[in-house]
Amino acid sequence: MGERFFKHFHVLVAVVLVILCMEMKPVVGSFSTSRVGGDAKVMCMETERQALLQFKEGLVDDYGILSSWGNTQEEKKDCCKWRGVGCSNITGHVMVLNLHTKFDGQFLRGKISPSLLQLQHLKHLDLSYNDFEGSRIPEFIGSFSRLQYLNLRDTGFLGTIPNQFGNLSELRYLDLRFNDLLSGKSFNWVSNLSSLRYLDLSYVNLSEAIDWMEVTNKLPLLTELYLFDCGLHSIIPPSPPLINSSASTLAVVSLLGNYLTSSIYNWLFNFNTSLADVDLAYNNLQGPIPDAFGNLNSLAILRLSYNQLEGGIPKSLGNSSSIRALYLHGSELTGQISESVQMLSGGAQKSLEILDLGDNPFGGPLPDNISTFSSLRELYLDNNQLTGSLPGSLGQLDTLVTLDFSGNQITGSLPNLTAFSSLKELLLANNQLNGTLPMSIGQFSMLHRLDVSSNSLKGPIPVFLPNATLLDLSRNKFRGSISFLCVAINDYIRYIDLSNNQLWGKLPDCWMHMKELVVLDLANNNLSGKIPQSLGFLTQVRTLHLRNNNFIGELPPPLKNCRNLINFDVEENKLSGKIPKWIGTHLTSLIFLSLRLNNFHGHIPVNICNLNFIQILDLSHNNLSGIIPRCFNNFTALVSRNKLSEDFAYTYLAPGQDGAHYTAYLENALLLCKGQESEFKNTLGLVGSIDLSSNNLVGKIPEQISSLAELISLNLSRNSLTGHVIQNISELKMLESLDLSRNQLSGEIPTGITHLNFLAILDLSNNNLARKIPSSTQLQSFDASAYAGNHELCGLPLPNKCPADEIPLDPSVTNLARGREDGFINREFYISMGLGFGVGFGGVSGTLLLKRSWEYVFFKFLNNIEDRLHVTTIVNMARLTRHLQNSWVNISFGFSELAALLLQFCFCIS
Repeated sequence: MGERFFKHFHVLVAVVLVILCMEMKPVVGSFSTSRVGGDAKVMCMETERQALLQFKEGLVDDYGILSSWGNTQEEKKDCCKWRGVGCSNITGHVMVLNLHTKFDGQFLRGKISPSLLQLQHLKHLDLSYNDFEGSRIPEFIGSFSRLQYLNLRDTGFLGTIPNQFGNLSELRYLDLRFNDLLSGKSFNWVSNLSSLRYLDLSYVNLSEAIDWMEVTNKLPLLTELYLFDCGLHSIIPPSPPLINSSASTLAVVSLLGNYLTSSIYNWLFNFNTSLADVDLAYNNLQGPIPDAFGNLNSLAILRLSYNQLEGGIPKSLGNSSSIRALYLHGSELTGQISESVQMLSGGAQKSLEILDLGDNPFGGPLPDNISTFSSLRELYLDNNQLTGSLPGSLGQLDTLVTLDFSGNQITGSLPNLTAFSSLKELLLANNQLNGTLPMSIGQFSMLHRLDVSSNSLKGPIPVFLPNATLLDLSRNKFRGSISFLCVAINDYIRYIDLSNNQLWGKLPDCWMHMKELVVLDLANNNLSGKIPQSLGFLTQVRTLHLRNNNFIGELPPPLKNCRNLINFDVEENKLSGKIPKWIGTHLTSLIFLSLRLNNFHGHIPVNICNLNFIQILDLSHNNLSGIIPRCFNNFTALVSRNKLSEDFAYTYLAPGQDGAHYTAYLENALLLCKGQESEFKNTLGLVGSIDLSSNNLVGKIPEQISSLAELISLNLSRNSLTGHVIQNISELKMLESLDLSRNQLSGEIPTGITHLNFLAILDLSNNNLARKIPSSTQLQSFDASAYAGNHELCGLPLPNKCPADEIPLDPSVTNLARGREDGFINREFYISMGLGFGVGFGGVSGTLLLKRSWEYVFFKFLNNIEDRLHVTTIVNMARLTRHLQNSWVNISFGFSELAALLLQFCFCIS
């Protein structure tokens, strides 16, 4: 069986079941309907026609889908002729209502009217891919007792699945997939659907439905079960084992993306005679792969990717003559690749068509006996630890369609590939291959995707690939021109990456033949000349990288036709002229724009403020003049929280003409952020940056920049900007890097800068800033060089202190200090004060010891002056804290007052 058969196996089965089991011939996937059973002679029932019209009134039809439904014209009065409606040619009853919209962007929205209850002969109801705007699934659908087919896929319903669905005893097909706001607290309602063959509840929240395994076992005719990403947990089946009514019929089980553990095996192996397709990928399976999988007599497809398995492939699987596809991608399997291949050398050696062992730590060289897998069509061994060279025996696999050895340590040159006449995908990126591309590669008329990036291949690029949709030769040592692009490249190509090579010469002027191109990356080569006008024909292009070449002249005006551009990078060339206004008026989808390191001159056009989605704007290192536009607050993505396009790091390409896999191009950009130039890839979508440095800009920094709350890096250095630092700078709460150095800014550093909690890089040097640097642990932690060259700036971390740093003393201390300067307070003063205190204290103490009657008077006096002493002590301690440098003066005053009080007491009692 071919690749497409396996990818759509369940769809084929479903279609066959529906055709065989339904009593009438419903309209599936189409709007063209009339009557069921032949030419119509009976018009539809009037009550049912009115019911359909009421149903229409509850819908919003933005695209005219129901334009044929009406009363006005004679041909519109027969509802059996309406789009999406099918009737019995005997009774005229409506039996089919199929408003499936094919997910083409045109859909109905609104509510489902209960008027549909009048359609009691309805057997087929398909409302999939419409939008019912968060309403609940009507319970009355459970009243259609004759209903055999129900499809509500991706319809925007929320709440719980109505238990009334359990009344649909004739139902054979039920699809509620992609309603991720739906939930089911129990699976019990399903147990009544005794006629059910096909059940798909994928993405419905079933985390509380602990009875799902028990109920499934009670469905005698169930053939296909799809419950992926439902939040399911493994519930260990009760003992004794359940009676498995569906054990002889269940063929397809897809439980991908749940929380299932290895205990699920006990339930699964009950269906040992019927299971053909098992998908347990993205779960919590652990331990070795059970040998019992080899005992599933009908097993054709097994998916266990992305679990925590261990060991290797069990030999029982290799002995299975029914196995066609084995997916073990990213399952942490270990061992030598030769051992795993050897385990599959039994019956699977002839039956296996798809083998996916990618993203596992398999090691060692690829064995020669891989060529004995005579039916192999797809082989994935990417992101392992394979060594050695590609064996020449690979050429014997003339049935191969996909070969993926990316991300290993394979060395040597490419073998003779002439035998691969059917090859559509050759993926050898991130290895250590050398040599040249064989000229015979031009014979691969079927090859659609070639990726040999990040190797050490060299030499010229041969003319080849007349049917290519993806070509990635980046990060190699290829030399020569790229004129081959005009010779054989077809109209369908969507992805070209020749970056980081040693290519030279002019760009060919034949881009009008590549109108489907989405990604063009020619960065980091030696290409020269003017950018050709025909690039303007790339109306679908989203990424255009011409960085670090030798292009000259102005940006060609036809580029304004590339309205889908989100990444436009011509950094580090020799381009000149003014920045075109059409960038702001036509390329309004831009997220990344870099004109850095060129020779652009003139003002920054105000039109650039129309780039509402811009996240990274780099116009640095040019000859731009004039002021910074005061409309940067129009950069909506940088203004509003959570508006950054995190997915910007990836450009997704839909399948090409061959229906191959989706491809994600990883965007990349060089940014001067946090003081150094870094290449951003995966995190590029999280960066908000504006760099206008190294130009001739004048005037003030617009206050509107403070509106850019998502800005992470701001660099306006090396210009001639005047005025103050942005006063509302505290609004830039996400700022991590700020460089305003080498301008003519004046005034104080605003205190709001202390509120930038994420600030890691700061450079305000070489301006005319004055006064004290605001105090905060963060600002004082920066090196003094961040503030250098501002001659009137003071305070830490600079060595020069501010005059205001000296705190004035209170008048009494000031007067005392002044007396000290006059020579009144000297060493003799302190000696006299000490002697006076000693004599007074000794006299009082001695008197108290000799005359007991005075003790009472003394302590009473102490009680009377307690408050005064307490206050005096606190005041003097406060003075001590504030004026540490004058501590001895304060202490002296304290003791002097205490001595005076004691002397006063002595005089009183005497």
